[in-house]
Amino acid sequence: MTQPEDALNVRGRSRHRTVDRIAAILELVARSRTGLTLSGMAKELDAPISSTQGLVNGLVATGYLEEHERRYLLGSAPYLLNRLAGRQPVSTVTHADLEDVHASSGLTTVLSIAVGPNIFYVDYCSSDPRFAYLAENYVRRSLIRTSGGWILLAGMEKRDLWAYIQTLPDEDRDTVERFFAALPEIEQTGICASPNESTDGDGVSVAVRENGKTVAAVGVIAPHTVITKERDRLVALLEQGARSWSDRSVRP
Repeated sequence: MTQPEDALNVRGRSRHRTVDRIAAILELVARSRTGLTLSGMAKELDAPISSTQGLVNGLVATGYLEEHERRYLLGSAPYLLNRLAGRQPVSTVTHADLEDVHASSGLTTVLSIAVGPNIFYVDYCSSDPRFAYLAENYVRRSLIRTSGGWILLAGMEKRDLWAYIQTLPDEDRDTVERFFAALPEIEQTGICASPNESTDGDGVSVAVRENGKTVAAVGVIAPHTVITKERDRLVALLEQGARSWSDRSVRP
């Protein structure tokens, strides 16, 4: 696959086994509605109970986990950190905004964020149960396979973008080439229209920017034939929405 010259010698951010395991524990517990036992966590992590216990004890001691009747739940520390930072993952786009886009487009509308190498739908408006499932269960999807993912990749620090691209399998090389071809326009316009890379359909997405940084993407999703036919109208609709959301982010 062809990559820009400055991507060739980039070293990806190194992984740390302990940090990876702590992150996995927090995600497992966050996904559990009733909490997890220590043995359940160790089984999910494929890790010894003894080492898992040490990490869990530290997370309880610092408020990232809470223990009730030998089951562990997410503590108050993650919530407090976001409160201290004065932000939610996306503060300028509301569910009502997604409903407006859905009403105007007649199509499934999603709000997406990147977490590591994955894209998650964190809110949606749709009558299609597939997308309800993806959003309500926070299912990981490939950044390189969705229009929202292309938006989020275009907004990444270049070091992280190159490192991500280098982790992709050979089967994605054609998609990577198409992404690089589209990248300059996405960076300039904040729009990704009809990459046609997902088996679930095609999409048009727009960047959600706060303080000059891409923090999320709002997209509409439908079969490729529908997106191709409605492309210009959908681009105009999302551009209008993005201007409105941007105005909110700069208000005092």
